[in-house]
Amino acid sequence: MRRRAFISLLGGAAAWPFAAGAQQGERMRRIGVLVPQDQDSPVAQARIAALLQELRQLGWTGRNARIDIHWAGADAESIRKHAAELATLAPDVILANGSVVVAPLLQATRTVPIVFVVVPDPVGAGFVDSLARPGGNATGFVQFEYGLSGKWLELLKELAPRVTRAAILRDAAIPAGTGQFGAIQSVAPSVGVEVSPVNIRDAGEIERAVAAFAHADNGGLIVTGSALAQLHRNLIIALAARHKLPAVYFERFFVTVGGLISYGPDLVDQYRRAAAYVDRILKGEKPADLPVQAPTKYEMVMNLKTAKALGLDVPPMLLARADEVIE
Repeated sequence: MRRRAFISLLGGAAAWPFAAGAQQGERMRRIGVLVPQDQDSPVAQARIAALLQELRQLGWTGRNARIDIHWAGADAESIRKHAAELATLAPDVILANGSVVVAPLLQATRTVPIVFVVVPDPVGAGFVDSLARPGGNATGFVQFEYGLSGKWLELLKELAPRVTRAAILRDAAIPAGTGQFGAIQSVAPSVGVEVSPVNIRDAGEIERAVAAFAHADNGGLIVTGSALAQLHRNLIIALAARHKLPAVYFERFFVTVGGLISYGPDLVDQYRRAAAYVDRILKGEKPADLPVQAPTKYEMVMNLKTAKALGLDVPPMLLARADEVIE
């Protein structure tokens, strides 16, 4: 599978950095993108499509811009290699998806402007000095506040009142894994649910841990945000169905392919908003002066077919709050 792609903002293939349609004397701007997914990921493709569409609307077409997408997958070593390569190319700006991507990029360059998306805690991770004044060569958009994670447990209890135990699937290797679990743990006593972390380093570990957890009754799952969760989403959804475990996910794509319910920010919209920051940097503004922004659109998505398969009676009030219902 190709790990790198050169894409014209008009939609055609192009060689870096030359543009057949460039006007005489017009400067070709270079935009790098580093994502911790493979090229066949429908999640990543939808986000990239939104980015490209918004950039075109802002005036960045095949005549004046090229985008260099690095599909690094979820492997840490692959991400480091792609980050180093992209930094060496020294594009005018880099769009970076997630903490696992931003960290190696900042190790590779402190001069190339970076716009990040889907990062839970950029201050805690040391990517920026503060949300209001980032101070360095990076700025962008936070994925969500950790407090949102507690709402996932409340949502699980509301949808499946019998649940008294919840396995929290998380990537313990990133700060967000600890932060999200801590937020969930803090609300657990108030909803009467015992929570336990499940690390998701690889498929085998996930399968063994979920199977062991499912041996006892009244269990449910919460899948926290991470690149590894995206990578293993089909396995996680299949395990939840096999063991009859109601599960709450952090993003709608899990629900559209068979998951039960999700609640979280609209991350496709976050890519659209990130295009505006890319545009401002290409026009001369500095990341240090652009404040880190929080999500503005949240969505709840529910799969009624999955709820029926699990034998759940969805409360009418919960159904009414859903932004999208899959039947």
